[in-house]
Amino acid sequence: MAGGGGGEKTEKPTSKRRQDARKEGNVFQSRDAATVVVLFGVFWGIKLYLPFLQKTIEECLNHFISRVSWENPLGEAPQIFIYLVVTVVKCTVPLLLWASLLGILAHGVQTRFNVSFQSVKPKLSKLNPISGLKKMFALRNVVELVKNLIKITLLLVLLYEILKKDLVAMSKLLDMQTMASAAFMLKAVFDLVVKVCAAFTVVAFFDFLYQRWEYEKNLKMTKQEVKDEFKQTEGNPEIKGRIRRIQRQMALSRMMQKVPQADVIIRNPTHYAIALKYDPKKHGAPVVLAMGQDELALRIVRAGEENGVFIIENKPLARALYGSCRLDREIPAEFYGAVAEILVHIYRAGHREDMFR
Repeated sequence: MAGGGGGEKTEKPTSKRRQDARKEGNVFQSRDAATVVVLFGVFWGIKLYLPFLQKTIEECLNHFISRVSWENPLGEAPQIFIYLVVTVVKCTVPLLLWASLLGILAHGVQTRFNVSFQSVKPKLSKLNPISGLKKMFALRNVVELVKNLIKITLLLVLLYEILKKDLVAMSKLLDMQTMASAAFMLKAVFDLVVKVCAAFTVVAFFDFLYQRWEYEKNLKMTKQEVKDEFKQTEGNPEIKGRIRRIQRQMALSRMMQKVPQADVIIRNPTHYAIALKYDPKKHGAPVVLAMGQDELALRIVRAGEENGVFIIENKPLARALYGSCRLDREIPAEFYGAVAEILVHIYRAGHREDMFR
């Protein structure tokens, strides 16, 4: 396993990594699974469509026989050709549309109908011969080779078993009527298709598991990629920390600018300091203009002294106010009485005679 250097892909892909992969057309899908779905669907489609095919072909043959004149065999050729083309279209186009629909659904369900043109854009890296040689011996190509060999082997084995089983019956086809021999051949073909689909389903199941594993493996990220992505999406932690420090300094500066407006500063005596202002025209209770602890408390007291703000020392009240109050908010109701006594004392002392006007 890789260490903290981030050289080896050991981290699970992030949601952004998956989204970027989808935008580039890099989505998970098993072509073998889609092939099996299409094969099964087309097979059953043909089986259901067979009565219509038989009827249409018979009508075409009867029409051909009835229109041909032995005296002038080429006289009806254009009409016969048009009728033949129409018959071919009627027999093949519905099956082709059905097969196309199955293919779209089989791939669309796996890819969640992702549409991207990034994968078809020309890239110079694809022309690199060294990269081409590496891909030739990649694990994916080895798996594809083994998988195709298994398919061919299964197909040959199934074909051999059917021929071995029906060899005697096939030798009698020449003695059968045309419809009987055709029915026999169709049954043999259908049996072969069913067995091939069943065998390929097993191959497709393991291919599905492998493709899923390989897709997740290729999406994995190094530790450095995770860090870089975090910086891109959430911002550089160092820059964010610097911004937060600047914001705190600006907020502190604004708070200190309000200290001269306070009516009173309650302190304890060096640990806590709370600057309050009471304006009955604007608020129903005193408002906290500034509050701080330790060094900040001393700065608030010093600013108050410089601007003639009344300062009173009340350790329990200062501690309680600091733990319960919020900046630029009114003090809680339980402190109304204690703070009111202080404000009345200030009024009587003559420091703020206009306070209750």
